[in-house]
Amino acid sequence: MNASTHAEHAANDIAAHLHPFTNLATHPQVGPLVIQRGDGIFVEDDQGRRYLEAMSGLWCASLGFSNARLAKAGSEALHGLPYYHTFNGRSNPAAIALAEKLLALAPVPMSKVFFANSGSEANDSAVKLVWYYHNAIGKPEKKKIIARRNAYHGVTVAAASLSGLAPNHRDFDLPIDRILHVDCPHHFRYAEAGESEEDFATRLAAALEQRILDEGPGTVGAFIAEPVMGAGGVLVPPATYFDKVQKVLAKYEVLLIADEVICGFGRTAQMFGSATFGLRPDILTAAKALSSGYVPISAVMVNEKVHAAVAANSGKIGTFGHGFTYSGHPVACAIALETLKVYEDENILAHVQSLVPQFQQGVQAHAARRYVGEVRGVGLIGAIELYADPARRTPFDPAQKAGARLAELALAQGLIVRAMGDSVAFCPPLIITAEQIDDMFARFGRAMAIFEESFA
Repeated sequence: MNASTHAEHAANDIAAHLHPFTNLATHPQVGPLVIQRGDGIFVEDDQGRRYLEAMSGLWCASLGFSNARLAKAGSEALHGLPYYHTFNGRSNPAAIALAEKLLALAPVPMSKVFFANSGSEANDSAVKLVWYYHNAIGKPEKKKIIARRNAYHGVTVAAASLSGLAPNHRDFDLPIDRILHVDCPHHFRYAEAGESEEDFATRLAAALEQRILDEGPGTVGAFIAEPVMGAGGVLVPPATYFDKVQKVLAKYEVLLIADEVICGFGRTAQMFGSATFGLRPDILTAAKALSSGYVPISAVMVNEKVHAAVAANSGKIGTFGHGFTYSGHPVACAIALETLKVYEDENILAHVQSLVPQFQQGVQAHAARRYVGEVRGVGLIGAIELYADPARRTPFDPAQKAGARLAELALAQGLIVRAMGDSVAFCPPLIITAEQIDDMFARFGRAMAIFEESFA
């Protein structure tokens, strides 16, 4: 592609495309980055520039951008059964096989799998299931769902309400009623002076219990959590946090929803983040790496307690009145099933586990840099948080857009990372090699050096 082709792409994009999570007022001046092809962990724009994609797109391209097995599985499915629905008891072999496989992989015993098309839809469906379940068991007042500040659970009306990030709420008239928020487990930022991680976790669990008591235990139906909070900044909880939280939930019969949309399928060096951090969910949502991002698909797993009540209630009503045109789409399910087979055949979990020390050391290597306040991570996900004065924990002026500036400098080095406020995240494809990890952090190091000079 040449410059004139890019100019045409840019002009047409600006004229026709309304971009998500983009400053729409400045986009006509800034223009798009047009990605036209992928190769392993690299992508290429329409001017021939290659980038090491250190974010797996949006946390999802776990097998990179050119897996031939997934392409073949999709092609064969398209030539066999390109579409069918799963309403009214209809099914297809790929949906059946994928549901069976997910139940076999689940971190705790699960009973059934519901299919949707995105993490947002999965979490939205989880909200409806919580409400439906409590109606079914005769507790119609037990409908409030507690989420956490800085969480991200999607952008539908319900999922965006669960999210604890201001841009998801502001001027959308969100959050809706019944959705509550408590503090998130970011020790570095929110711990009191001298407070250990253990004491911090104890305090947050006590605050959760107090919120349940303040609302009335008979009104709180569920608590939703990402094992690692992704878009909120790659926030890794204290080791005992979820154990303490789950004791509170059990005490008041509050369901636990594990949002595994980012953590699921190897990101934390185990198949699910729930296994890494000891979550025992009643409902589990998954997406992204379920298909390596190659097609839209998500899943909601429910345990037998939830399923039995939902099934019995649908018998009273005559149907379970929820689902999507593309739930259990045969092509999406075929690609997702092949994705799970690739994880097994290529021993991706063992590969990830072998790289974790090198990856996390690469993140930690920036801890002493001039403007770095905290580095954090687990498995093959990590983040570096910038501060104007790390010693005093003085943040940059938001107008300086320090995180976005560093991400732009990384892009100039042929590296795609993601800025979330003043945190910069890494979430590379799980197929990354040791040599590519070195390359990734070398590029980032060059960007950091330029960043430091620009603020000197």
